[in-house]
Amino acid sequence: MALSTSQKTVSLASLEAYLGQLGAPTPLPSFPDADPVNNPNDIYRLYITDALSKLLDCDRALIYESLQRTSTPSKGDLVLVLPRLRLKGVKPSELAVELASKNRKKAIIEFSSPNIAKEFHAGHLRSTILGAFIANLYESQAGWDVVRLNYLGDWGKQFGLLAVGWQRYGSEAALRAAPLKHLLDVYVRVNADFRPEEAERKRARDEGRDTAAIESRGLFAERNAFFRRMEEGDGEALALWRRFRDISIERYVDIYARLGIRFDVYAGESQVDPATVAEVEVMLKARGVYEEDRGSWLIDFGKHGGAKAKHLGTAIVRGRTGTTTYLLRDVAAILDRARQYAFDEMVYVVSSEQDAYFQRVFATVRLLDHPDHPGLAARLRHVSFGKVMGMSTRLGKVELLGDILDRYAGAMHDVMRGNAAKYAQVEDPDAVADTVGIAAVMVQDMAGKRVNNYPFDMARMTSFEGDTGPYLQYCHARLSSLLRKASLAGVTVDVPTGSPDSDVEYSFLEDNHSAALLRTMAQYPDVVGIAFGNLEPSTVLTYLFRLAHQLSSSYDVLQVVGAPEGPRAALARAVLYENARQVLGNGMRLLGMKPVER
Repeated sequence: MALSTSQKTVSLASLEAYLGQLGAPTPLPSFPDADPVNNPNDIYRLYITDALSKLLDCDRALIYESLQRTSTPSKGDLVLVLPRLRLKGVKPSELAVELASKNRKKAIIEFSSPNIAKEFHAGHLRSTILGAFIANLYESQAGWDVVRLNYLGDWGKQFGLLAVGWQRYGSEAALRAAPLKHLLDVYVRVNADFRPEEAERKRARDEGRDTAAIESRGLFAERNAFFRRMEEGDGEALALWRRFRDISIERYVDIYARLGIRFDVYAGESQVDPATVAEVEVMLKARGVYEEDRGSWLIDFGKHGGAKAKHLGTAIVRGRTGTTTYLLRDVAAILDRARQYAFDEMVYVVSSEQDAYFQRVFATVRLLDHPDHPGLAARLRHVSFGKVMGMSTRLGKVELLGDILDRYAGAMHDVMRGNAAKYAQVEDPDAVADTVGIAAVMVQDMAGKRVNNYPFDMARMTSFEGDTGPYLQYCHARLSSLLRKASLAGVTVDVPTGSPDSDVEYSFLEDNHSAALLRTMAQYPDVVGIAFGNLEPSTVLTYLFRLAHQLSSSYDVLQVVGAPEGPRAALARAVLYENARQVLGNGMRLLGMKPVER
């Protein structure tokens, strides 16, 4: 909290307001001997005491008094001295493990989630990198146990359409040569055939006519019939589905590895328990919110969701052909996950185009009001984002994400070749070009507010000028180079440094440039805390560019190699730069980037 020279103390109210901005629960828990306004460690003691008192059959005063400062920073800030709790018949080592497991919240972050019957293009990148960032935040900043879940769209009528397209246009030779590209080509061609029928149905709907006759012939009928075979367990239909699913997942895994993104679970709509689907329908019928209308089963949110849900209109839960819809499968999946993971929060990272859909899903969970999972809907969250502009996603004009990354890696490689001397020093230029190219794509995506659309601009994102991914990578590489040169000159930073008995003389860092750099570095924890509150990668990214600019203005003033003030000043500055490199690298890794050394 910034204080003016006239403001010497902080009130409890202002402290709690500040903690609230960082996402901490307020008001602060109270304890007679605590003084959180004047003793920052008491803030942690109060929160920890409150949490542990819910897990231990023990006097709160004993818990509070047992939270002691550690002997050295390497052991953390506070330690719980378990023997002081006077718990009989309990081994401290076993209790420590038990408390650690109970005190961590669990979050499921569902992100990326491509559809195996459709293309994986630049639009999927937003969900992928934003979801990975959010998962990193929950894990590193808040200490949650995180399940990174990729929920593949591997079921539904769209797969039925792909299967019909395969029967018309599929080629075994083309599939072997380029599996995912051929499936995309098949899907594009069958969609072109399907568009006139979709347009006819839309006209009928707009005119208020029944669309049953339209949907009972042509590609509508073929698509629906194939999906019905899947839901009924037809062996031939499922074999084709499984083949295409495996092809898609294999290619996706390669792309995720290239992006440096991992998942704990690959799931899919196909894996939703049919018994849970049936359970949801029985409960909806019992609550009187499930209605039949001309062969379809639906929910009218205007009737049952209250005034706030009127705008959600009517949603079909099971179609007139008897097949399930996304809504029914997603609600059942929520119940399955609640039972399997007992999550405290589940976050869906999906574009803003699906805002209304997720409002319907959450409203349905509220209407379901499952007795075993009270308040389940309150633990669900949709984090939305805008569109990627300038990348055509019209059928037939879509670039696969892997091809896009290839183009950017190639562009970065061309830039790197422009400096022959430095290029010769890079051990694996192809890998570095790929890493820097991925950073270029990521930074352009994360530079603005996530709800905003942004233009996909190759020339802009591959530039080393301005606030771009390559500029951040250059800044990290320059710090690494500076420290390598310092080491060759005999100025070696022995990490970790900064302990009271260190031989580093910090009096050499009392100048304005050093102080400004230290202040900027010290802001990092607060910046990450704010980012956890708003889930905006731009919060961290803006800070990293500010740090990079501060560094850029310091090199000529705060010299290490050949420092005119002598080797003691050089060592202090080398330590300063090493810590700046760590902060910059930590921020980049939090955003999902891999910092390069050269």
